[in-house]
Amino acid sequence: MEQILLNGRVYNFNNLDEYIHSEPKLESWNFAIYSFLKLWFDKSSTITVNTSGSTGTPKTIQLSKKAMRHSARMTNSYFGLQPECTALLCMPATFIAGRMMLVRAIVGGYNLLTVEPSANPFQNIKQDIHFTAITAYQLSHAIDTIKMLSIRHLLIGGSSVNNQTQELLQSLHTNCYESYGMTETCSHVAIRPLNGSIRSNHFHTLEGVHIRSNEQGCLCIDAPKLLKSEIQTTDLVEIINPSTFRWLGRRDQIINSGGIKINPVFVEQKLASILNVPYFISSQPDDVLGQKVILLIESEIFTSNQLAQLKTYMQATLTRYEQPKEIFLLTRFCYSETNKVLKLETLKLINEK
Repeated sequence: MEQILLNGRVYNFNNLDEYIHSEPKLESWNFAIYSFLKLWFDKSSTITVNTSGSTGTPKTIQLSKKAMRHSARMTNSYFGLQPECTALLCMPATFIAGRMMLVRAIVGGYNLLTVEPSANPFQNIKQDIHFTAITAYQLSHAIDTIKMLSIRHLLIGGSSVNNQTQELLQSLHTNCYESYGMTETCSHVAIRPLNGSIRSNHFHTLEGVHIRSNEQGCLCIDAPKLLKSEIQTTDLVEIINPSTFRWLGRRDQIINSGGIKINPVFVEQKLASILNVPYFISSQPDDVLGQKVILLIESEIFTSNQLAQLKTYMQATLTRYEQPKEIFLLTRFCYSETNKVLKLETLKLINEK
């Protein structure tokens, strides 16, 4: 019978209801943990999960428990997680990232601490943590707290980690990694070290994951123990070797402005040193160019002086094709429940103006 060591107590199918009674205050986040474990411990062979919708319309899909267990073993092996370890769950158990933390603890037999998901979930952590997974959004709010804690491995997912944040990670003793994956692959299939002596610009696949690029230069993933068939993504990549690749952005977000192809990722990287607020490059239809480059910035207070400095910097740094034809200042972007920027929804906000 499968079981999980949760906050120092063992739960299985027979006594899972005790988890509800052990919580001093039952809220949506810990009820989500209970609800997932209830489904996990039953006799079904699949779990229903929802995609985040950050790159399109959210979907409901079925994942096999067998594939999820294998994914958990891959992660536990990569990070050397043993039964004597302690991990931390600080993301919602309603999505794949949080659910896989639970499965990893079940498969690995180690203790899993749970805290309410928040922008900075580490504020009340007192003990050593061997492994946890967080979003880039949480990292941006919690990095100063992380510096004061003993966390061995930190896996960051949900969206890419910008250059400015990566530089801040170099002062941490914690080993930090960026994950690449999706709901369909039961969480990550590749990992990129972000700091220390193994820092890299490339993602390295986990054991049993095979990659190639198709005619459009997009990543194709073959992982027989996770997937029924190969997945063809819309992620543009540079294949370094059979287990290593560099992520270049999404093919469906490439901007064709006057016949010139512009990769938003490259433009965003050039702006990282001057913008310390959320932002992204996108496009709008244009009668002359077909598509014009635009810049969206999330800021409640962005002064005219800052805007002038930004424009001067862009004129000196960006090519004339990369120059945003318009800059939009929004007080708040649209976000998914896991704090990924919903770019299509955010674009609707400026189109409605």
